[in-house]
Amino acid sequence: MCSPATSLRWTSFPTACELEEGALPSCLDGAYIRNGPNPQFTPRGPHHLFDGDGMLHAIKISNGKAIFCSRFVKTYKYTVEREIGFPVVINYFSAFTSLPATMARYTAAIGRVFFGEYDVRRGTGNANTSVSHFGGKLFAHSESDLPYTIKLGSDGDIITLRRHEEYGEPLEQMTAHPKVDRETGEAFAYRHNIQRPYLTYFRINSDGIKQPEVKIFSKKQASLVHDFAITKNYAIFPDSQIVIKPLEIIKGNQPALVDPKKVPKLGIIPRYAEDEKEEMWWVEVPGYNCMHTVNAWEEDGGDTIVMVATNLLSVEHFMDHQELVHSSMERLEINVKAKTVARKPISTRCLDFGVINPAYVGKKTRGKKIGCPQSGGNEIRTNSTSNKPFNYLDYIYMYAAILTDEPKFSGVVKLDLSLPTAESGDCTVASRFYGPGCYGGEPCFVPREPDNPTAEEDDGYIVNYVFNENTQESKFIVMDAKSPTLEIVAIVKLPQRVPYGFHGMFVRECDLQKL
Repeated sequence: MCSPATSLRWTSFPTACELEEGALPSCLDGAYIRNGPNPQFTPRGPHHLFDGDGMLHAIKISNGKAIFCSRFVKTYKYTVEREIGFPVVINYFSAFTSLPATMARYTAAIGRVFFGEYDVRRGTGNANTSVSHFGGKLFAHSESDLPYTIKLGSDGDIITLRRHEEYGEPLEQMTAHPKVDRETGEAFAYRHNIQRPYLTYFRINSDGIKQPEVKIFSKKQASLVHDFAITKNYAIFPDSQIVIKPLEIIKGNQPALVDPKKVPKLGIIPRYAEDEKEEMWWVEVPGYNCMHTVNAWEEDGGDTIVMVATNLLSVEHFMDHQELVHSSMERLEINVKAKTVARKPISTRCLDFGVINPAYVGKKTRGKKIGCPQSGGNEIRTNSTSNKPFNYLDYIYMYAAILTDEPKFSGVVKLDLSLPTAESGDCTVASRFYGPGCYGGEPCFVPREPDNPTAEEDDGYIVNYVFNENTQESKFIVMDAKSPTLEIVAIVKLPQRVPYGFHGMFVRECDLQKL
């Protein structure tokens, strides 16, 4: 929660930054942009972190020099409330405190719509969750609305262009986690709803044009579907115990709640399905409540789908006491023929916001030949079932934030996802903690040679914003992704605090110029 004074202090014009340590790698030619929630006005009642207005924090880098800028996403909600001078849209996560208070808020909101102060057809979302780039456009997302197109000016300023209404009808929304296949240029997305169909899947071609929707009527109940995964041939959707029951509002309760009797499921549909009938199937996965996926791919000639994603343990505390929830990172293997799922934790730590080299979305790493210089020439792994050496060393890397207290992350780890297939235990291969009182957010991987198809999967850098609560300073840090300690190679001192946020990405300068 924050006041308008602090929110406004966190907005800034493009400002040159001081390089405090090291040198910025030449591949960081572009901008790192992260999204997050910051309320425009002082909350006058209950406030939840997720309800804040979207704010983008961008550091634009060129020739080893950096410019920093923070701006609110100028959504329709933000603009109307700015003109009126106070909030008018009901906050989804904090409005439902009691029946009298809920009814009062709804009455006021309906009155504003009736008298023309607010047009709900133009959107009610806050675009506060993530950033994506596909179809030649850059988007700011929240799953409560359609995305907003944005761009960066040549001076590094962040500009909101418009609500991108081509991806849905006026009252519809879209996921904040679209998946982009770098090889085909396609994006895959969905929306979930409080009425049937509770899930709708669609594809966006490489030109940014939305393709026909696939309505998923086999999903039997409204539930929170925050993320999903794709492979070469499939899309995988989690159906968790976090259900949505709008009628709970008239009781003064939250419409989103945990149903302990529900058995979670995974839904699998062909990636290019035109209809769910006879193409989509669901498999029960008891005890599995997914919030964020990291990646998925196929093995065994397509007979096995491997997915890496989080599992919320003690999910019953998700809405009210998130500090009691443990986010376990797990590897799931889905047997396509038998329609069964095997699961295994891949770390003992509380991890979230897992990311990969974006070139590998929906794919498994190519692997490295035994005896190559990168492996030292002597390392041989064996297949745990046959004890015969692999022909390739299948390193499969991901990076995740170490969750301390939502949304604070005390460090970052590097995991080799191939390790659980050959040996037991935690598959962490590198880690870095930010230090006492220092917290970051979601890590972001930037390849050193993005145009080199033979580059190793982990040949690049991890970037992040880190805030020091002791000195009240924010810094942009760059870590060597190949280093066993994720060695810091550059630190940029930022001109202001960057508040804790959610998801971001790095956009190359050549792509920024095309926006």
